[in-house]
Amino acid sequence: MLAMANASKSPALQQLGGNIVLAGAGKMGGALLAGWLAQGLDAGDVVVIDPQPSNEIRALTARGVRINASAADVGAVSTMVVAVKPQTFSGAAEVLRGYADRSTLVVSVMAGIPIATLSAQIGGRIVRAMPNTPAAIGRGITVAVADSDVTAAQRATADALLRATGAVEWVEDEGLIDAVTAVSGSGPAYVFLLAEELAHAGVAAGLPEQLAMTLARATVAGSGELLHRSELDAATLRKNVTSPGGTTAAALDVLMADDGLRPLMTRAVAAAAKRSKELAK
Repeated sequence: MLAMANASKSPALQQLGGNIVLAGAGKMGGALLAGWLAQGLDAGDVVVIDPQPSNEIRALTARGVRINASAADVGAVSTMVVAVKPQTFSGAAEVLRGYADRSTLVVSVMAGIPIATLSAQIGGRIVRAMPNTPAAIGRGITVAVADSDVTAAQRATADALLRATGAVEWVEDEGLIDAVTAVSGSGPAYVFLLAEELAHAGVAAGLPEQLAMTLARATVAGSGELLHRSELDAATLRKNVTSPGGTTAAALDVLMADDGLRPLMTRAVAAAAKRSKELAK
């Protein structure tokens, strides 16, 4: 788990009551847990269910987090957050359904698993959400959709838990989540690949490998931060860097050609969305 940067206490999290079960404490589950604790959630309210918890997770027992406590020992569970890998969900569900009843809020951050499947295999009132890995530094973005029986109070609870790691957007159409997964859920990998390939191109142009990677990494990170802070949209920021007939324009003539970045990215996002749909089967 990475520590939350400049985390502030959240009254909404501090005021949550009842046991919260976190199923799966890997990268995403661990990032969520770190965000909750940094923003004031009582560690004694958290139960982690994970067959192989990391040393970092085990160390949280000193703060009161319970690990792999039985459903009987835990008692009533107000909220369950499911962060297991979708490929392992069927097996995990057999264990998890023992912790939930009809009124339990179940927040899933798994790719591909629809509300109907979550409801059938775990029960409870379902919120399906798709975060992304910048959650590890409190800069993630999550899109969530609530089932019809989720109460306003439960939706607020889900929002507070998800907002601990970054921004949250809510949609009403579950069908949008596959596209969300393909854009923001998988998107950090596309950005990291951009940094990789920009460095490789720099080496091909004659730069030493380490310098090329340093330049690529700083350029991608700095540009992302500028985009984050600026009120201008991405297209305007791009145009502001581009002098007519200059070096940037020459590169963009390649990237923006008919066979350039847009059709490539469109195919990539479509492939990710297709795979998200396949995981639901």
